[in-house]
Amino acid sequence: MNGPEIHVEFAPALQVFVPQARRGGATRVATDGVSTLGHVVESLGVPLTEVGSLVVDGREVAPAHVPAAGESVTVRGVERPQRVPGAPLRFLLDVHLGTLARRLRLLGVDTAYESTDIGDPALAARSAAEKRVMLTRDRGLLRRRELWAGAFVYSTRPDDQLHDVLDRFRPELRPWTRCTACNGLLRQAAKEEVADQLKGGTQRTYDVFAQCRACGRAYWKGAHHDQLEAIVERALSRDARRG
Repeated sequence: MNGPEIHVEFAPALQVFVPQARRGGATRVATDGVSTLGHVVESLGVPLTEVGSLVVDGREVAPAHVPAAGESVTVRGVERPQRVPGAPLRFLLDVHLGTLARRLRLLGVDTAYESTDIGDPALAARSAAEKRVMLTRDRGLLRRRELWAGAFVYSTRPDDQLHDVLDRFRPELRPWTRCTACNGLLRQAAKEEVADQLKGGTQRTYDVFAQCRACGRAYWKGAHHDQLEAIVERALSRDARRG
């Protein structure tokens, strides 16, 4: 680009996306005179899903604004909690976020997950068709215009990923109500109803069961329950403190 030059400054939370040379203050950017400000911001590495507002010379503008020479642009991050109007809050996660998907389901959050790589176009289409917020670490996917809504998952650690998503969107938590395997809703079940899924030790030791209404998978408080309980308790405690 060798057209009008503008000055762009990114909020601290967004500087992870931009080259080192453009961090820490306003930086000069040459535009082509016809591209929108949204396009310019994305060309610098920041997905628009992560932008809360664009401020030009003190006034907020839309991503469709075409910048003029000498303008000063401040790119702000999304406000938290982030509201996604137009549909109940629910998520779609790509193939790389399986642990996060299971933990969100554990907390009762409606979470679809693709366990195979179906490609960015198909993921974006599903996000739009089902009105789900796309969670991913793929910046290219977040730039697809057909997305219903999207958000970048900043960390590679499941604990941090879960904390960040819960802090950003504040979904209603209803632990132990969803199947961690398929996202279906659970119901109480008698031992006889799930007997074909139980081994001898489980059959003798446990009497309280739940079963997925969608896939039929059985659940009980087995060997890993304490670990799962700890995840739930941490999430509920943070949710209560945010109030």
